[in-house]
Amino acid sequence: MVRVKRGNVARKRRKKVLSLAKGFRGAHSRLFRVANAQVIKALKYSYVGRKNKKRQFRKLWIVRLNAASRNIGDINYSKFIHKIKKSNIELNRKMLAQLAIVDPATFEKLTQELTL
Repeated sequence: MVRVKRGNVARKRRKKVLSLAKGFRGAHSRLFRVANAQVIKALKYSYVGRKNKKRQFRKLWIVRLNAASRNIGDINYSKFIHKIKKSNIELNRKMLAQLAIVDPATFEKLTQELTL
């Protein structure tokens, strides 16, 4: 059987993995076998993290809306969102939370309109 020299391919593959492992501590960034395992694990975590990020931000917006609506209109989050939906206001939670922080006067006006 003919001998196959895989020098280029193998080196490129290893260099790619080691470049992905840059910044890892100790052997995790220097030794291919260890670095490969850590890169695979890191890529799994980053995939999961992208999903969790969306959940965390939605939670944050809900907490902010709850606090702002209780401060201004003495109405809890659940009733606030219900009234927003009923009055056909097409602002999502992110925009409402931003409005509550950046422009409280407008948010107060909005909640006053809802309570009438």
